[in-house]
Amino acid sequence: MKYIIKLNMILVLVIVQGHFAKAQYVIKEADAQYDLYNYQKAIELYTAAYQKKKTLHSVERLAESYRLTRDYKQAESWFAILTAMEGAKSDATLKYAEALRHNAKYAEAKVQFKKYADMEKETTVAQRLLWSASCDSAIKWMQNPKFVTLKNEQGLNSPQSDWGAIKYGNGLVFTSDRTNVSAEAKASKNRPFLKFDGSKLPDRNTYGWTGNDYLRLYEKSTGNDTVGLFPIDPGTNYHVGNASFTPDVNEVFFTLTRIPNRIERKKGAPTTVNIELYSSKKVSGVWQKPVAFRYNAVDSYSVGDPLVTDNGNTLYFVSNMPGGKGGTDIYKSTRNADSTWSDALNLSQYNSSGNERTPMFDAEGNLYFSSDGFPGMGGLDIFKAVNNGVQNMGYPLNSADDDFAFTLHSKNEGYLSSNRDGGMGSDDIYSFVEKLILAFKLEGKVFDKQSNEPLANAIVSLTASNGNPLKVATNSDGSFKFDLDANMDYSIQGEKTGYRVASPENLTTKGLTTSTVLRKDLYLEKISIGKAIRLENIYYDFDKSNIRPDAAIELDKLVKIMTENPTIWIELGSHTDSRGNDEYNQSLSQRRANSAVQYIIDKGIEKSRITAKGYGESRLVNGCSNGVKCSVADHQLNRRTEFTITKQ
Repeated sequence: MKYIIKLNMILVLVIVQGHFAKAQYVIKEADAQYDLYNYQKAIELYTAAYQKKKTLHSVERLAESYRLTRDYKQAESWFAILTAMEGAKSDATLKYAEALRHNAKYAEAKVQFKKYADMEKETTVAQRLLWSASCDSAIKWMQNPKFVTLKNEQGLNSPQSDWGAIKYGNGLVFTSDRTNVSAEAKASKNRPFLKFDGSKLPDRNTYGWTGNDYLRLYEKSTGNDTVGLFPIDPGTNYHVGNASFTPDVNEVFFTLTRIPNRIERKKGAPTTVNIELYSSKKVSGVWQKPVAFRYNAVDSYSVGDPLVTDNGNTLYFVSNMPGGKGGTDIYKSTRNADSTWSDALNLSQYNSSGNERTPMFDAEGNLYFSSDGFPGMGGLDIFKAVNNGVQNMGYPLNSADDDFAFTLHSKNEGYLSSNRDGGMGSDDIYSFVEKLILAFKLEGKVFDKQSNEPLANAIVSLTASNGNPLKVATNSDGSFKFDLDANMDYSIQGEKTGYRVASPENLTTKGLTTSTVLRKDLYLEKISIGKAIRLENIYYDFDKSNIRPDAAIELDKLVKIMTENPTIWIELGSHTDSRGNDEYNQSLSQRRANSAVQYIIDKGIEKSRITAKGYGESRLVNGCSNGVKCSVADHQLNRRTEFTITKQ
C-alpha cells in the first residue's frame, strides 16, 4: 500500500511538473509576441497560461494587452484582478482608474485615481486636480448633454478603424485600416508610431499591434455606395493617415510611415519608426510623387495631423519635437513666396502637457482640436479654443473614449471620429447635427434585482436605431433621464460593476404626437463568484449527451448572457441522479457538459471563457443517494445543468 501511495505521488508530481513546464513555454511564447507588439496573439497565449497557473505576470500582461488594444471592458476586468493581487505595481491602480474612466464609471475611477495618488506621493497637486475635475465634470456633462444628435455613418464605417472624414469635391475622404485585397493597399489602426522587431522588417500586409491591415486613404462620392482607395501612390507599404486639401483640391497633405534607408536595428529589441508629413500636387488629374515636409525627422520625432488653411498658405500640424509642452503639440508654419515653409510656431496657449491632435478651423476662424491634457471625459476630448484658453465641447460630442478629427461643414453639422461603445468597429465616423426642438424625455431608475434597492452610479446606455449611443450615470437615488428624438426607436441597457449587464429593453417615440415623458426602470442582478446558477429545462434523452432542441433554447439564453457580459468566465456543470453505476454517471455527465459547452462555443463564445465539468452524482441537492428510495420528481432535481461564474 505504501508503495502504491509513493507511486501515485510521483505520478502527480510528474503531471504537475509537466503542466508547469507547458505553462512556462506558453508564457515564453506570449512574451515574445508581446515584445513584438503582437498583442492579439499575446492575449491568446497569456489566457492559456493563466488558465494553467494564475501568475501575477500573466495577469499584468493580459491587462496591459487589452489596454493597448483599447478593449477597455476586458482591461477593467483584468486590472481589477491585478490590483487585488499581492505584488501588483502602483501603476496598475492608475491604469485600472483609466479603464474605469474609459467605461464611463467616473465615480469608481475617481476613487482609484485618489488611491494611486496616495500611493505615489510625488503625484503633483495639478495632476490630482485634473483627475478629480475630469471625473466630476464628466458626470455633469452626461447628466446635462448638449442638444446634438449623432449618427453612425454605417456607409463609411467597417469592422476595423475608420476616422478623419473630410469633404472632398462632392464626397468624402477618410482613413481606414479595413481589409483590402490590393497588395499595394496594405496599411493599421490609428496609432502614432509603427513598432516592430529590430531584426527584421514588419509584415507588409498586417500590423501586428492590431492584426488589421495598415491605414490607407479612402474616398466615397455622394450618391455612390462604393468606398474605394484614394488614387494616390504614397510611396510606402505601411501607414498612410489623415489628409487635408487646399481649397482648390489640387494639393493634399497627409501622414505616412515608411522604413528609412538607415535605421539602427538590434535583434530582439523593438524599433520605433516615427510618422512623417508629406504633400502631393495634382497635375492633369494625376497625383504626383509625394514631397516631404520641412520638419520631418523620422529618426527623432513624429510630425502628423496636417491642416492646411483656406488660403492654402498656412499649415497646422502636430508633433512631439523637442521644445514642446509635452506629448504632441500643435504647431503652425506659413508658406513663403519661394514655396518653402517658415519656422514652426508652437501654439503654446492651446497646448498642454498631454497630447493635442487633429486641429481644425471653422468658417468663422475658430480653432477646434482634440486633447487628453485638459479636464475631459477620457482619452482624447474635442475642445474649442476660446480667449487663449480651451472649452470642452461636452457630451455627447465627447465620450469616455477617444473623440477626435472634428470637422464642421456647416454651422450646425459636421463629422467626428470616435471609438466609443456602440460603433461598428474600432474608430468610427459619426455625423452630428444640432437639435433645435426637444419633444420627448425618458426617465427611470436602476434597482438591485434581489433587494429592490436603487443603485447609484450605474451606467445606463441609450442607443438609437441610427447608431447614436448616449450614456448617463444614475444619481444617488438610482434615477436617470434622457432627451429623445421624434420618430425614433431606441434600446436601453444598464450596467454596474459587480452586476450582470441587463439585456437591452426597447422603446420608441414613433407615433407620439404630443410632448411625452416615457418611463423605464431597469433591474440588475448581482454577480456571485462561485455560486451555481441552475439552467432550467436542460434535458437529455436517456443515456445520450446530444443537445435536444428544447435544451438549445435554454443554452441560447446562456450564450446571450455571455455575449452581453464579455468579461465573465463560467464553468458549466452537468449532474446526474444516483441511479446507475457511479463511474458511468461521472462519464455521462462529463460528456453532457462537453456537449453543452461545445454548443455554446459553436455560437461564437470564445472557448477560453467556458469550461465543462461533469460532476456525476457527487453533488446531490437532496438525500437521494445510492440505495435511498426516492420519487421520480426527487431524482429529477439532481439531474440538472448549472453554470458558475468564475471570473467577472
